[in-house]
Amino acid sequence: MTVNRQIILAKRPEGMPDESNLVLQEGAVPECGDGQVLVRTIYLSLDPYMRGRMSAAKSYAASVEEGAVMEGGTVGQVVESRHPDFNQGDYVLGRGGWQEYSLEQGKTLRKLDPAQAPISTAVGVLGMPGFTAYAGLEEIGKPQKGETVVVSAAAGAVGQVVGQIAKMKGCRVVGVAGAEDKCRQVVEAYGFDACVNYKDDDFEKQLAEACPNGIDVYFENVGGKVFDAVMGLVNDFARIPVCGRIAHYNDTGLPPGPDRLPAFMGKILVKRLLLKGFIQFDYIHRAADFQRDMSAWIREGKVKYQEDVVEGLENTVSAFQGLLQGKNRGKLLIQVGEDPTR
Repeated sequence: MTVNRQIILAKRPEGMPDESNLVLQEGAVPECGDGQVLVRTIYLSLDPYMRGRMSAAKSYAASVEEGAVMEGGTVGQVVESRHPDFNQGDYVLGRGGWQEYSLEQGKTLRKLDPAQAPISTAVGVLGMPGFTAYAGLEEIGKPQKGETVVVSAAAGAVGQVVGQIAKMKGCRVVGVAGAEDKCRQVVEAYGFDACVNYKDDDFEKQLAEACPNGIDVYFENVGGKVFDAVMGLVNDFARIPVCGRIAHYNDTGLPPGPDRLPAFMGKILVKRLLLKGFIQFDYIHRAADFQRDMSAWIREGKVKYQEDVVEGLENTVSAFQGLLQGKNRGKLLIQVGEDPTR
């Protein structure tokens, strides 16, 4: 345990990030100081928001500095602890980033119990993605029984949970995904009423047929042509939680004209639409409710989830590219090291 493989942000990407931007290198395993915990990474969470962290543009969180380890949520095992709340061998949720070993402050870690749930779920259905789905739908979408809810990126870590919660609320739930197997998974495994492939030539027609009574809630993860199609079907007083716009994360310029903003603003007015962007930590006061509800739903079989696990830190960049292209199937994780709980 002398070498720590890390992926650093060598230079900021323009368009799709690649190995020239995100460089795998070797460094020393850090030494543990007072109040600190040395953690061996088991799972690294890959999430679309990370693309924004690679940019210098001002956002809701600080950008990763050039030359620094790329940031990210991790599940790991304590190797050494100089903090009274953690012992060697404990499993923890932290922010170790894209590397094999991380030195973290004890106050930033949360201990995990493998007997309660698989430790990987702490960065998935029982972690940030699951809470994002829960908070955005509950606090902004506010679905009512009998309404139609449309979810983009429906097979992803957030989308799969949004749809299942909406079904529990008594809604008609329509997913949008980019592959036939994803659409089948969404309907057969997660209980959506329908799912439409946005890559089909007649996508707009299929979406309209799947939403005969219009759309009351649209959980926005994608943008692009999906957003355009949905906006043609929204009902009066529709609610649109804006969680992500992954179709635009690698844009290097403005979209082609014409300027549709005036017409869009007119639709917001005439339809009295509510569009609200959100970040999951805006609703941190609901975290305890989420843990209680989601844990119960999983135990009772009301919420199912899929994880897409890619082995090896060396495969992180290609896996992240695939995430931005919609190639993942469920919550994307990099297994960086051995998981003794499996």
